[in-house]
Amino acid sequence: MSDQNEKRPENDPQLAAKIKDSARQIWLAGLGAYTKAEEDTGRFFERLVQEGEQLENKTRGVVEKQIRSVEDRVEGVRERATGTWDRLEHLFDERVSGALRRLGIHRREDFEALERRIEALEAELSVLRENNRSDEEE
Repeated sequence: MSDQNEKRPENDPQLAAKIKDSARQIWLAGLGAYTKAEEDTGRFFERLVQEGEQLENKTRGVVEKQIRSVEDRVEGVRERATGTWDRLEHLFDERVSGALRRLGIHRREDFEALERRIEALEAELSVLRENNRSDEEE
């Protein structure tokens, strides 16, 4: 029986050494593959970042151009709207002023003009009174 035990594969020292060597090579190949994958992943990531930056730069230029175009259009519309609004406001003021005049209601400017005239007349009256006093005293 001992003859049979020696022929069994688990008892063969050369076979055990070959299996051990194969296991070690598989282990080393796995480590090498892991290291290579890690290096490639780093380079791949860097390449993706560079491509992303290039794409961002290209699209930024296009987007900025579109933004400027839209801003120019908006500014044009705003200017036209402001001009239209100013004309409408002026027209509204004229119509309201006309309606108030027809109703006999005067504007603030009319009252201010009358106040200036009254002040001027009071000043003239004051001068005339002083002249009369000085004539009477003589």
